[in-house]
Amino acid sequence: MTRWFEDIVIDEMFPLGSHTFSEEEIIRFAKLYDPQYFHVDPDQARHSHFGGLVASGWHTVSVGHRKMVDALFDEAERLRGLGQEPGVSGPSPGVNSMEFKVPVRPGDTVTYELIVTDKRPSNSLPGWGLLFNRLTARNQRDEIVYRAEIVGFSKLRDYRMPMKLKVLLALTSLPVIGPRLRRST
Repeated sequence: MTRWFEDIVIDEMFPLGSHTFSEEEIIRFAKLYDPQYFHVDPDQARHSHFGGLVASGWHTVSVGHRKMVDALFDEAERLRGLGQEPGVSGPSPGVNSMEFKVPVRPGDTVTYELIVTDKRPSNSLPGWGLLFNRLTARNQRDEIVYRAEIVGFSKLRDYRMPMKLKVLLALTSLPVIGPRLRRST
């Protein structure tokens, strides 16, 4: 999230955009990353439990992730355009759940959205907060094709490291004390 942790509003929806999956793209992605017959061969796919060619779930996820990263860059530019300094986003420490609800078929247009459902300061990384997000993807029939609960980091704007932590960090850099402190943590 390119907003500072303090500026993030719970339950605000961020539209990420749409993508139309073509047969050629589905096959190209699957040949590279998930070459199962129902992703790469339209004739064989007709005999699968899907009854036809479908996009790999990882393809659906990858497109959504790209949409999310593009939206982060766009939000940073929007904030700069308003004369504001964008926040700093960090990596994701994980995905709590992921569901593929309805297969994505050639010609489907999938629309992605992100909602921050909760947030809290990080217990392990001072100066950072955790964002709990729901990423949802719907096809043109408004059916959910993919949903995930993901966690991400966002930097706190006004964080000031406590003196106790500054001293501890300084001690860990000393040649004799540092290695012992690092082993004990």
